[in-house]
Amino acid sequence: MAKRGDKDALTWRDPKRYLWLLALAVPTLPFQAAGLVWLTGTGALWWWGPLFAFVVLPVIDHVTGKDSANPPEAAMARLEADRYYRWCTYLYLPLQFGALVWACDQWAGGSLSVADSLGLAATTGVVAGVAINTAHELGHKREQLERRLSRMALAQSGYGHFYVEHNHGHHVRVATPEDPASSRMGESFWRFLPRAVAGGVRSAWHLERRRLERRGRRTVSRHNDVLTAWALTIALFTVLSVAFGPAVLPFLLLQAVIGFCLLETVNYLEHYGLLRQRRQDGRYERVSPRHSWNSNNTVSNVFLFQLQRHSDHHANPLRRYQTLRHFDEAPQLPSGYATMIVVAWFPPLWRHIMDPRLRTHYDGDLSRANVRPGPGRSHPKAASGRS
Repeated sequence: MAKRGDKDALTWRDPKRYLWLLALAVPTLPFQAAGLVWLTGTGALWWWGPLFAFVVLPVIDHVTGKDSANPPEAAMARLEADRYYRWCTYLYLPLQFGALVWACDQWAGGSLSVADSLGLAATTGVVAGVAINTAHELGHKREQLERRLSRMALAQSGYGHFYVEHNHGHHVRVATPEDPASSRMGESFWRFLPRAVAGGVRSAWHLERRRLERRGRRTVSRHNDVLTAWALTIALFTVLSVAFGPAVLPFLLLQAVIGFCLLETVNYLEHYGLLRQRRQDGRYERVSPRHSWNSNNTVSNVFLFQLQRHSDHHANPLRRYQTLRHFDEAPQLPSGYATMIVVAWFPPLWRHIMDPRLRTHYDGDLSRANVRPGPGRSHPKAASGRS
């Protein structure tokens, strides 16, 4: 006889099933901006992307609150196998590139002022930044189609090396001083940004060179996933510059920079000050939910394919977004990413909010945290090799 819990799992339905489609509103932000400008006659609404992401969405997040509910364990396999959720991510790409082509047409048309063109570039940059999140979801999966779509989604931001570094670098070194994508307590976002960007490129190149050497292949070849990813961006920008004229190139570069800076802001807040301890054999302890900051804010989780349940993602990287779980042991951000991204841009405010939470997480013992080294000093954990 089936147990009551098994029966409940069979009848359980995802209450957010159709809300995930809201994520597809993000790549339409440039079109939304054009519609708002047409309706109101206000050119400032070309900046609708940042306004929506960092003003409107935080307000909605605050009003709707949080959802810490998890799917029933017995329903997980069925939920993972449901291909509807995959199509929600697949459809981001045609909308993403449709918006990019349309934006190029607007930049080339000559009807926009410089300020309006910059606003459209900022809005398109938000699309590019969230596209990296979509690529992140796709790139962790085993299916070849999803991995290819991941690399395509990264082309707009010129951040194709993320495909290599994130999967094979960040997930191995997360919450350690060796990880360029894990921020340290006392390190402002503006110090973290150049370290993360440069460190990510170096790490991706090193990882790919090592992989190819093991296979007896040359580093500079068509087999290099970093080079082929960058080639996709060059091809994309070249085609758009030829089709619409070289005047679109500065805006293409600007939206790409905005896109990857948004990604690095998210990296900054996801592991701030968190540290995996050394075991007696000198290796770091296994990644667990307590090594990532979590957020259960409902609306921003829907728009980001539940990226904010980052603790379960790092503990189970292959798990699909619709099945990511909340863990009580995971440290919690005070709000969703849309809010915390803005807070991260203001270091005194960030430290005022986050440093006390980090101290609480470690029961006041900051020797267990990933703290920014002072001038001329190495990180105490890296130097001693002990916890």
